[in-house]
Amino acid sequence: MFARLARETGARRRALNLVAKDEAFEVQQLAANFESLTAVLPTLEETHSLTHTIEVLMADLPGDLVQILVIVCDRTTEKALGHAQAAVTKYPDVVSIHWQEKPFFGGAILKAFDVSTGSHTLLMAPDLETKPEDAKVLVAAAKEHPAAVITASRWAGGGFHGYNRAKLLANWLFQKSFALLYGMGLTDTTFGYRILPTYLTKTIRWEEARHPFVLETIVKPLRLGMQVVEVPTSWTARVEGESVNPFIRNFEYFRPGLRTRFMKKENILKPESPTPPTETA
Repeated sequence: MFARLARETGARRRALNLVAKDEAFEVQQLAANFESLTAVLPTLEETHSLTHTIEVLMADLPGDLVQILVIVCDRTTEKALGHAQAAVTKYPDVVSIHWQEKPFFGGAILKAFDVSTGSHTLLMAPDLETKPEDAKVLVAAAKEHPAAVITASRWAGGGFHGYNRAKLLANWLFQKSFALLYGMGLTDTTFGYRILPTYLTKTIRWEEARHPFVLETIVKPLRLGMQVVEVPTSWTARVEGESVNPFIRNFEYFRPGLRTRFMKKENILKPESPTPPTETA
């Protein structure tokens, strides 16, 4: 399966050829088909929230969900690991635990990108701040727009419940500023609840280590000319654990946002990968 996905990724990487024409670039996209879904759950302290998230995904996405990747690290608590292992025991064909190799949030997502085998990859959180009941809404949109990035928007949906007022104002200003900078109509580029075609996750050169990785997963596809589709959702403050993304770090989002806006498109993509080995019996 991994070899087949690698071959498909290589073909799609070549399909994202950048053709220079008077210093302009034309991105040729190979349309993807929605065949299956991998869900990614980076986990630190979440226990009952993690279990609830997995149960909702399993109930709402039968026939679509092929992987739930619980990504853990040395900061993941024993209780969280226990709930993750219980889910593996209950759903051994779908749920698996993977230890990230690189640090921080970005390292967790990179690990997931490495092992994802679904045609599409869903980024979300196990703390219920990304409402798991809305995953089926994102999947429906991905089936309708399989070559697009599907992203959830709190500003276009049920809003924020329990969100810090200062952060809310800062978020609103950021969204408006970057919508203007990128000439786009998107309303929530910093919310880590979205679906990407898996070949895209394996094609783009990802650089961010911490939570600005979330913004990177939308501005780089935008710079490559990918369509981005928003669906409404709501946000409610977590009931387990504490955020590892303090307010001061929100200013770090400007770095990937500004850098990517003026980045040459060919620099967004990974260098051509060597031909993967063929499958053997």
